[in-house]
Amino acid sequence: MFEPKERASIFGWYLLGPLLGPTLGPLFGGVIVQRLGWRIFWVLTIICAVNTAAGFFFLHETYTPVLLQWRKQKLEKDEHAPNKYRFEGEDDRPLRTKLIHSLGRPPRILLQPIVLIMSTYQALIFGTTYSIYTNMQPIYQDDYGFSTEQVGLLYLGPGLGFLFAVWFLVPRIDTVYNRLTKNNGGKSKPEFRLPLANIGSVLIPGSLFWFAWTVEYHAHWLASIAATFFYGVGQVMILNTTQNYYIDSFEQYAASAIAAGALFRSLFGGAVPLIAPLMFEKLGYGWGISVFAFISVAIAPAPLVFFYYGGKIRERFSVEL
Repeated sequence: MFEPKERASIFGWYLLGPLLGPTLGPLFGGVIVQRLGWRIFWVLTIICAVNTAAGFFFLHETYTPVLLQWRKQKLEKDEHAPNKYRFEGEDDRPLRTKLIHSLGRPPRILLQPIVLIMSTYQALIFGTTYSIYTNMQPIYQDDYGFSTEQVGLLYLGPGLGFLFAVWFLVPRIDTVYNRLTKNNGGKSKPEFRLPLANIGSVLIPGSLFWFAWTVEYHAHWLASIAATFFYGVGQVMILNTTQNYYIDSFEQYAASAIAAGALFRSLFGGAVPLIAPLMFEKLGYGWGISVFAFISVAIAPAPLVFFYYGGKIRERFSVEL
């Protein structure tokens, strides 16, 4: 729907949905639960109903092959001339064949080395994020004496980091991309999305070590929450650059590439928080959260490596789609 030169900025605002959801959910949830208890489920039901109705009335199809197929069907019906019209990219295969092929596409894309490593990076971020989010309550209630409502307000730390990154840093991804494209004779490369990912590569492990040890030594709560601000900034920079890298690399099949990464990181992000409390119990919050930080240090060079060698890797490990 958008030109490559402006895509990162638009995508930044889009990403605020899945990023701010886990941030605003506990914030508003803490207030609602403390005042209404189980009736929070009525509030959720109302929100879901309104959102579903809005989607039904206001979300319209934008995928070009589908729109062209609809237009073809309308023209052929009006003129009573079946199979008279064709369009570029038309797929005449049976629906079952197309469905099976489409379902197999995301796993094939996921096995491409760059996608696998960057999806692992995203999965690490999601697993870390939800491990911290699901332990905010015991950390700040047990150690700092916060109420449920006060704990909810602490999620503003990463939330403000998200907003700062989207407002001030994400537009620079397009700036760098356009400048590198211009310097390359007007020819763009997916790797031109990656330079600002290095901001996230530095901020994520740094902020995790910061958060881990301020919590471990019971420093003032503001010190640990300040770390989550920078973690939020780093999270946006990695996710945005990676998603745009997928879009530029796979173009027509960008949805399959994004789906592959989303499924992988969601499974990881859902499983890791189940074992995180046990790890924190055994190691403490200092070393427990530092485990995530050490892993993020190990994978931090990936954007820099792929910036220089991504083109050769994509060519060598091309995916048949």
